[in-house]
Amino acid sequence: MQKKNKLSPEAAALRGSAEARLPRPPRTQPAKGEDRKTAADTQRLLHELHVHQLELEMQNAELQESRNRMEALLEKYTDLYDFSPAGYFSLDEQGRILEANLTGAALLGADRNGLISRRLSRFAALPGRPALLAFLEQLFAKAGKQVCEVELQREDGALFWASLHGTSVSLTPGPRKTCRVVVSDITSLKQAAETQRRMEALAASNEELRQEIVRRQTVEKALKISEQHKIQMLEESQHMQEQLRNLSHRMLQTREDERKRISRELHDEITQTLVGINVNLEGLTRETKITPRQLKSKIARTQRLVEKSVGIVHQFARELRPTTLDDLGLIVTLHAFLSDFMKRTGIRVSFTTFAGVEELNIADRTALYRIAQEALKNVALHAHASRAKVSIRKIADTIQLEISDNGEAFDVARALRAKKIKRLGLIGMRERAEMLGGTFAVESAPGHGTTVRAQIPVRTGDEQDARP
Repeated sequence: MQKKNKLSPEAAALRGSAEARLPRPPRTQPAKGEDRKTAADTQRLLHELHVHQLELEMQNAELQESRNRMEALLEKYTDLYDFSPAGYFSLDEQGRILEANLTGAALLGADRNGLISRRLSRFAALPGRPALLAFLEQLFAKAGKQVCEVELQREDGALFWASLHGTSVSLTPGPRKTCRVVVSDITSLKQAAETQRRMEALAASNEELRQEIVRRQTVEKALKISEQHKIQMLEESQHMQEQLRNLSHRMLQTREDERKRISRELHDEITQTLVGINVNLEGLTRETKITPRQLKSKIARTQRLVEKSVGIVHQFARELRPTTLDDLGLIVTLHAFLSDFMKRTGIRVSFTTFAGVEELNIADRTALYRIAQEALKNVALHAHASRAKVSIRKIADTIQLEISDNGEAFDVARALRAKKIKRLGLIGMRERAEMLGGTFAVESAPGHGTTVRAQIPVRTGDEQDARP
């Protein structure tokens, strides 16, 4: 008995499907003279033939359906391959084109059949040809993807920038190597990048130009300010020269007026007093008969005239330069001056100082005395004040003299800018302070009176007397 071959699952399923479709055969009676076994074998054989025939028909139908699907997929693949937005090329190790899609042929401006067996490097522009050859060499030397950007030239001579992405593959068995290269036109991207680069360069240039403009404007502004400052300094210098000329003229005029005053007072006061003394003495010599009482009275009258003349001389000496400043010091001299000032003007003056001021050299003490004297003279002449205050104190390494009053205010800046300097004392006081390396300031406001402040550096020691 022959054994049946064991069917695969697919074949068994196919046979089952064929048997299910085949109608069940009718029961037939064996022919006359034919035994029942032979009839059954014949019927089974016919059934098998029908099953095989149905299996073949079903297989043919499946094959036709698979063929139709394959043709549809092939058509779809062909469309995707040929009409892809990128060009596809298959190359051998020599860089010859084995296959190309329609897009690739269109990129190179050539017929697809005419590209076969031509070298891709033939389409590279001369400057970029070495880069393309190096790219192809790397494709076959290394595994993985390689990328390159190069300028290609179409058949009509037009140039375009292309991006190449390649991988090494093997299309046929054997030692022959091939590669696939995808070519994309990136001319617009390159142009956009170049435009962007130029815009950035232009923006950078514009920024540099803007900064240069700002710098030049700054320099121009600084030059204008410097020029204005120079003009202002020149005007101030001219104004100060004018002030110095006026000061010199005023000082000469003041000296001349002072000489006239001294001369007049000497003539009016001292001369008359001396004449009276002389008359009294001459009368004594002529009178022969005089009682001791009369002699004593005339001598007393003569002594009073002598005392008066001595007082006048002392007053002139104090005005020119008080001897007490050299002999007794600044504090005693200022006390004496303030006492006489209050008697003459009726203005009450308070005075505060410290003992260390006497350690200053004679030039500094003289300057402080003259500034206080001139400031109080201005108070008496112009301020219409009832009270004044004089203070001398030490601040760090400086000595500050401050004279303030409760009188009427005035425009300090206007007084200092005036061409015809009537307030000579302000300029003189400032010159005295600055001559010693110090500072001088005047503050005057309605309702607050006027404050004169001189500040000089501390300089001790016995220096030569610099009397003004």
